Amino acid sequence: MAGYSGITAGYLIMSDRPCLVETGTATSSQTVRDAIASLGVGPDDLATVVVTHIHLDHAGGVGDIARYFPNAQVVVHEKGARHLVDPGRLMASARMVWGDRLDTLFGEMSPTEAERIVALGDTGSVDLGNGRKLTSHYSPGHAKHHVGLVDSATGDLYVGDAAGVFIPETGDVRPATPPPDFDLQTALDSISLFRALQPQRLLFSHYGPVAEVQDVLERSAEELNVWVDLTRQAHGEGMDLDHAVAMVRDRTRERYAALKADDLAERFELLSPAESNVAGIMHWLGKVSP
Repeated sequence: MAGYSGITAGYLIMSDRPCLVETGTATSSQTVRDAIASLGVGPDDLATVVVTHIHLDHAGGVGDIARYFPNAQVVVHEKGARHLVDPGRLMASARMVWGDRLDTLFGEMSPTEAERIVALGDTGSVDLGNGRKLTSHYSPGHAKHHVGLVDSATGDLYVGDAAGVFIPETGDVRPATPPPDFDLQTALDSISLFRALQPQRLLFSHYGPVAEVQDVLERSAEELNVWVDLTRQAHGEGMDLDHAVAMVRDRTRERYAALKADDLAERFELLSPAESNVAGIMHWLGKVSP
């Protein structure tokens, strides 16, 4: 994504019914296709594509991957399904946020045929074959169309963005609280749900597998509260977004080792932009304490 490797992850489950969790961006779709082929899964072999939510860094490549693998069903929460069929509104909204950077960051999501989409409710499951399944758990604190997914065979939990962003090189965890759907209590409830599921590992879309499940989820909740408390202070003092972002960025800088490493800082900021995080929290504050 955006010229970086190791920034957004897709996971191929090599079960009796092979399943891809997360497609990444449209600009990464050929990379994902070639990686799947290199693992021996041909164009007619992939059974399912599942996305945790429809943001373009997770699902932007869905239409392209669906075209490359014509037998695969596409699984998404019901609140995101219509945007995969007709991505026009989603792309227009993203272009308002990212402007011309959209093309290099994410590319253009292609539509997916409605008959290939399976829409999940608040709970559901994906058949991986031979009794193995992915169980979905609605976790909407980050986005109203977000699910976590548990693999019954491994105990792995695909967390999407609901537990934030993880930097494996430093162990940093930082929230992902973009507008318009962020809600603090819902986000904390999603983390509590993940904790209660007692997974063996957390599989972050950004980025990679993590075995220290409870420690990382505790840190994820802590970081949410820190960012909300600081943004609430800025909001209470009547700061505009630019000044609030500057204050929160300054007050949180020492929490993240990744920001002290030139090769990681830009990637970290791209994955969890301070401006997007603060804007999402400000939007929520405007609803709960205008």
